[in-house]
Amino acid sequence: MTSRLRAGLGGLGGLPSAFWVLWAGTLVNRIGTMVQPFFALYLTTSRGFSVASAGGLLALFAVGQVFSQLIAGALADRFGRRTTLLGGMLASAALMVALAGSDSIGAFAVELFLLGVAIDVYRPASTALVADLIPGQDRTRAYSLLFWAVNLGYTAGVLIGGVLVKFGFQWLFWVDAASCAAFGLMVWFAVSETAPARAPAAVAAAGKRAEGLGTVLRDKVMTAFVLTTSGYAFVYMQTMSTLPLAMRAEGLSPAAFGVAMAVNGVVISVVQPLAASRLSRADLNKVLVAGMVLVGVGFGLNSLASSPFGFSATTVIWSLGEIAFTGASAATAVALAPPHLRGRYSGVYGFAWSLGGLPAPLVGAWLLGHGSATLWLACAAIGLGAALAQYLLGPAVARRTTAVAAAEAAAAGTAESQVAAGPARSDDR
Repeated sequence: MTSRLRAGLGGLGGLPSAFWVLWAGTLVNRIGTMVQPFFALYLTTSRGFSVASAGGLLALFAVGQVFSQLIAGALADRFGRRTTLLGGMLASAALMVALAGSDSIGAFAVELFLLGVAIDVYRPASTALVADLIPGQDRTRAYSLLFWAVNLGYTAGVLIGGVLVKFGFQWLFWVDAASCAAFGLMVWFAVSETAPARAPAAVAAAGKRAEGLGTVLRDKVMTAFVLTTSGYAFVYMQTMSTLPLAMRAEGLSPAAFGVAMAVNGVVISVVQPLAASRLSRADLNKVLVAGMVLVGVGFGLNSLASSPFGFSATTVIWSLGEIAFTGASAATAVALAPPHLRGRYSGVYGFAWSLGGLPAPLVGAWLLGHGSATLWLACAAIGLGAALAQYLLGPAVARRTTAVAAAEAAAAGTAESQVAAGPARSDDR
């Protein structure tokens, strides 16, 4: 009975209470994410900046985001997951409050750049924390459920923000700041630190060579995984840039784009919790490849769409790919990492999204200038190319993850043996 109920709920059971604190905090934080969708509108209407000035300020925010997760990954390994997550959330809250009271372009420039740096600090800490708490087989399920919380919260946040903005933009900043602080404090007071101490054997093996970001970048398997992920990210990020433009070129109204995004939200909200358990039992690399294929095919089929129904149908396809890829990709990143470097590996994994996402609007717009079919067929080629590369990378990923899991199990066994043996005794006593 219990197993059937668990299967029916998509495998919501069996995860530690600390994970559900993180899940609830993520949901609260995403519900409060009201400022980002309205940044451009706020800067141009409430503060009176030109469109060009607003674009420049938002570019500074994006530049800050590029560095955010790389920095945060190192902090999560050095100072712990809780401290890093709390620091990032409190810094984000303080900057939201500062932005609400600023009126000069110079202050906005500094504060938006710093907010870009702070706003994603929680991601590597959260990703590493889940890996510390949950064994390998269940991580895909856990990351899938976190993604579900992000989607539910963000959808609610945009809707609530649309109502609050009628009473003034200041409300958005204050609610966003409160949700950031609440998330950080929930984790700080309800979750114990999980960062593993570095094993003595690993210290001896490393010798005098410092381990840091360079260690991750020299990891050929991880570097290859970053490149395939960036290819996926380039295609997926067209939803934020060229998709509404291409739909407008087909003579469709902004409302049609809203319908497509609503379909995306509904598919994820319904399917994600139901699919999470099944995805966790499947081969990790096969799930990644399937997700990339579905996203590539889904965006490629946009070349045949010309109506709200057509674009909604393609949205269903790439949304299913998004569901498969998101949880499996985070699980792969931490599975490749030695436990004491999970934060850094998670940060580099997050950087892969910037690597693919930053050029997405510019290159996508250039491709769209040559016709919608050119854009969408290029997306199909990139998505399927990334899927093929990930498929070929699969054996190397499997060897690495098996080796890391074996080393982790051996370290855990040694620690248990030491505890069972008790404190060392001296015969001289």
